[in-house]
Amino acid sequence: MVMHQYLATCPAGVGVYLAQELEQLGAASVVERPSGVTFEGALGLAYRVCLWSRLANRVILQLDAAKADTADGLYEAAMSIDWLQHLAPGRSLAIDFSGRSPDIRNEQFGARRIKDAIVDQFRQRGVGRPSVDLREPDLRIHARLHRGHLSLGVDLSGESLHRRGYRLDGGLAPLKENIAAAALWAAGWPAMSEAGQALIDPMCGSSTLLLEGALMALDQAPGLSRAGFGFDHWAGHDDAQWRAIRSEADERAQASLTSSVEIRGYDGDIQAVRHSQNNIARLGLEKFVRIRCKDLASVTRPTHKDLSGGLVVANPPWGERMGSVSSLHLLYNALGDLMSREFEGWRGVVLTSDLSLGKAVGLRAAKRRAFQNGRLDLHCLQFELTADNRFRDLDTASQKPLASSPQAALSGEAEMVANRLRKNRRRLSPWLRREGISCYRVYDADIPEYAAAVDIYNGHPHIAEYAAPKSVPDDTANRRLEALVQAVCNVFEVPAVDRVAVKRRERQKGPGQYQRLEQTGERLVVSEGAVRALVNLHDYLDTGLFLDHRPLRTWVAQEAKGRHFLNLFSYTGAATLHAAAGGATTSTSVDASATYLDWFGANLALNGFSDRQHRAIRADVRSWLAEETRQYDLIMLDPPSFSNSKRHDDFDVQRDHFALLELAMARLTGEGYLYFSTNSRRFKLDARALEKWQVSDITQQSIPEDFRRNQRIHACWRITHL
Repeated sequence: MVMHQYLATCPAGVGVYLAQELEQLGAASVVERPSGVTFEGALGLAYRVCLWSRLANRVILQLDAAKADTADGLYEAAMSIDWLQHLAPGRSLAIDFSGRSPDIRNEQFGARRIKDAIVDQFRQRGVGRPSVDLREPDLRIHARLHRGHLSLGVDLSGESLHRRGYRLDGGLAPLKENIAAAALWAAGWPAMSEAGQALIDPMCGSSTLLLEGALMALDQAPGLSRAGFGFDHWAGHDDAQWRAIRSEADERAQASLTSSVEIRGYDGDIQAVRHSQNNIARLGLEKFVRIRCKDLASVTRPTHKDLSGGLVVANPPWGERMGSVSSLHLLYNALGDLMSREFEGWRGVVLTSDLSLGKAVGLRAAKRRAFQNGRLDLHCLQFELTADNRFRDLDTASQKPLASSPQAALSGEAEMVANRLRKNRRRLSPWLRREGISCYRVYDADIPEYAAAVDIYNGHPHIAEYAAPKSVPDDTANRRLEALVQAVCNVFEVPAVDRVAVKRRERQKGPGQYQRLEQTGERLVVSEGAVRALVNLHDYLDTGLFLDHRPLRTWVAQEAKGRHFLNLFSYTGAATLHAAAGGATTSTSVDASATYLDWFGANLALNGFSDRQHRAIRADVRSWLAEETRQYDLIMLDPPSFSNSKRHDDFDVQRDHFALLELAMARLTGEGYLYFSTNSRRFKLDARALEKWQVSDITQQSIPEDFRRNQRIHACWRITHL
């Protein structure tokens, strides 16, 4: 039996696992080197590695190594090899050359000198010279110049082995198949699958991780789906031996079809799900790999069978694949929350090109590895999802709870306001506990002289003072505001006045409500029902969450399942979050503000909702509605009272609401609902609306308990087609 020397190339970081794999395949003299892994074996071993290796890029049959640091040296080294043993006359070739020397500074030049030697050898022997085909050559020759030595070999693999043949469209910055296999190998998935454990990917994309895991678990050779290999037209090819090895792999694949391995994937993007299903079908693995369209927030551990152990893997979007990098930390944090909450006792693996995103997962990594995925350095983080490795939410200054401190004595004015705050809080407490509400209004100008609204966001007070009448002197207004702030600090045990967000609220027109007041950048994560949302208590006039619309958002969540939701003047998208949590098939959120659409994107990521399934559109709502052709089952329309934006026509809700309703109702399906709300206190619904559509005034039902003191906080209607 003739023994040969081989080199198996692989991505950086994979070599240690490739060496293990080669030993399992029967290779001898296995040595990991900077260029890959060298090994020895008969020709049949090379065939087996080409067919079975999950980790290699190429398998090179090494021919010779000679000293060669000049152009003539390259030529002579190539001429010393009998190329007719490897390439039949008239066939095509390509030279993959790497390396440089003082005399050889261009890799194309080095490849050309080796090609010249091979062609000249064929001419000298009087046989048909080979041609050059860089795309699909009959023989690909590997040449590497390193420290004055040239090594030559025949590439037996042809196209890189990581291209299995089942994935036609990898998308932007795809995860290479052998990198996915290396991550699974390093996590111990082969042994876990043998033990009957499960594999789940909550953000599966094109399902590369799942399919590589399935091929491992089912003992299927990854090369079975390939159209061909580099040795197909190699002159030394032993077709009978190859067919025997291929036949054995086919038999093992058939034998595995009785397996009960549990492999599941989820993705919020229906297009990604369809790509996954196509990839699965090409491998014929529909029975084993099941994919569903489901947002990260909706993923749970399957309960149809005992899945107390397994591997949960994820390759979330990186900066290469997702434009809003600021949202990525929130997305990774939501992933860590899911892994900790649903998969305790399992092992987790997260792949990312940015270690800061890995830290945002909020779990302590047990192991960390680095792989080269194309031009990207990819970090592979492994987590043991045990009780002592609990999920940690994003650690921002605004997330820290307010520490109590000794309270200073209150002035008479402050004590009066504090008493009202305590009374209101006692009255609301049973309702807050019963409904699980952490963001609410506790005071709304209950004492007319102290005209302000006080809202509590997860224990953090927010005071919006109403502008005092002109008859009230400035010093009196300032004294009353100071008393109100002191009372809030006392009742809610805020350690310092500067921890309370205080704003003077005046009637806003145009873009004023979108302008920054401060530049703190602090964002607080708050919960409302099944969703989480980001609020900013300091930088803008509004916080990012309109508390008075809480019931309306609850209705949207209850009615959204299986429907297409449209959110007009969507602001930070809180209603869309509830629609997504309620099972909306798709949603579209339209707003003219880039600031608030970015905020909406962060809210989506925070909850693990797909930005493909729940799209955001920056546009003037009226112009967009005039051109939109899609129909929607559920629409929320909450326009501003006034707008005089420089980019768009002026808007007055009283003057323009009927025309706006006509545009919106044209997009509503025959059985759909439209919720129309306005905060304009003097608003009157146009009588034409009552004649044209079925209109129900639901204002009273839409006012939440904490806003009952102010019955005109908003008006709301439910509108359907006649």
